[in-house]
Order: sequence, then C-alpha cells, then structure tokens
Amino acid sequence: MSTLNMSLPESMRAFILSKVAEGGYSTASEYIRGLVREDQKRTAEERIEALLLEGLDSGDPVEISDQWWQRKKAEMLERLKEKRDA
Repeated sequence: MSTLNMSLPESMRAFILSKVAEGGYSTASEYIRGLVREDQKRTAEERIEALLLEGLDSGDPVEISDQWWQRKKAEMLERLKEKRDA
C-alpha cells in the first residue's frame, strides 16, 4: 500500500479524529479509505444511471417479456461464443 500526505485545517483533522474515537474506524486512514470507497461507489452508480438513461432515450421503446429476455440471452451467449472462437 502506498501513502499520501494531506494538509488539512485543524477543524477537519479534529473531525476525523473524533470519528475514529467514536468507533467504527481504527485509524484516520481507515476513515478516509471508507470515504473514498463511498465516493467510488457513488460515481459508479451515477455512471450506470447515465447509461440507463441514454439507453432509454435511444430508439423506439421495446416491450419486454419473458420471450424477449430469452432471445436477448441467446443473442448474448452467441456473441460470447463467437468472441471466444475468434
């Protein structure tokens, strides 16, 4: 694991240390890593949402049924097989 030095105002440092003291985190680094993980998750969710909206806005609507899903699954499996065989 690598290190990263940060400069923080005293009020932020005190806040982080109070979070560690409250429990749930054993070190300030663990607390910061948790915040970064939460931000990474939020960013990924925003990306997925944007892609879903893009998909909804692209083309004519399609009625989804069990048969549609079966066809879609078969198409995807065929693409995967073709990709592997190439």
